[in-house]
Amino acid sequence: MAHVLVITDEDDRTASRVTSELAVRGVPVARIDATDFPTKLHMSARIGTGATWTGQLVDADTGRELVTLSAVRSVYYRRPTQFTMDQEMNRAERVFAYGEARRGFGGVLQALDGALWVNDPAAAARAEYKPNQLAAAAAVGLNIPRTLITNEPERAYEWAKDLGRPIIYKPLSGIWHADEGKVRIIYTSPVTDLDELRAPALERTAHLFQEQVDKDHEARAIIVGEQVFAVAIDAASEAARTDWRSDYDSLTYRTIDLPGEVAQQLVALHMRLGLRFGAVDLIHDTAGRWVFLETNQSGEWGWLVAKTGIGVADALTDLLIKGYDT
Repeated sequence: MAHVLVITDEDDRTASRVTSELAVRGVPVARIDATDFPTKLHMSARIGTGATWTGQLVDADTGRELVTLSAVRSVYYRRPTQFTMDQEMNRAERVFAYGEARRGFGGVLQALDGALWVNDPAAAARAEYKPNQLAAAAAVGLNIPRTLITNEPERAYEWAKDLGRPIIYKPLSGIWHADEGKVRIIYTSPVTDLDELRAPALERTAHLFQEQVDKDHEARAIIVGEQVFAVAIDAASEAARTDWRSDYDSLTYRTIDLPGEVAQQLVALHMRLGLRFGAVDLIHDTAGRWVFLETNQSGEWGWLVAKTGIGVADALTDLLIKGYDT
């Protein structure tokens, strides 16, 4: 009978660090992926007046019960993939069935009585919006880059001109994008010619521009509840100094302690966003300030554990057990 439910894809080695630690501590845990519903994973859930959801998730082939819904006390919701619909249905049927699966299967899981979520899917979805993150970061007192989001070419040009310092462009929806059957990566990039901002094509969608912060180095801070684990990231190539994700081979890492006020602000930010976990990207600028860039509610941390030994898996396990014990 699983008390901790882990929802992620089968190749997620980062989540495996947590499931392994839970197993070592003797905590009953089950791991599933949304892609298995409804073809490989079946669900039956019941509720009535004055009651909470009860039922089970079972292996579709063997009928073996994998999860007793009423027993789940904590959910580690990390990197699930999409539901897999029966390909014998036509496109309209698949679209309808997918929506029903999201609202039925996903809805029941989100309604589990008293379960602690890391992270709650609704809060995680809201936190995907960078404007929401930046507003929340500013509200708790974190330094943020001066930012413009616009689809008006002339306003973009005038803003950048008035700013009087280098600016960068970054995508609002992450770096990975589908492009005619291929995956395209769009990294943060400097805007070297302000006249490019006047291009009519800018009107086609929203664009995010920020002042370019003068970097001493960058850092990733992992927030787990009220704990903060910080790793400085030093870049040895020009590409990595612009966006360290573009050249991992040039990076070196060292554990650091953030100033107490900054650490407290990061915890407050995640509480404000309704998140119990976040992977934060920060810049330590040449003036000694810490500048918040963004938080990823399902961000990677496994490679930082391998490089530095920070105790994220232990902290996540402690948090999930806290929900298990309540």
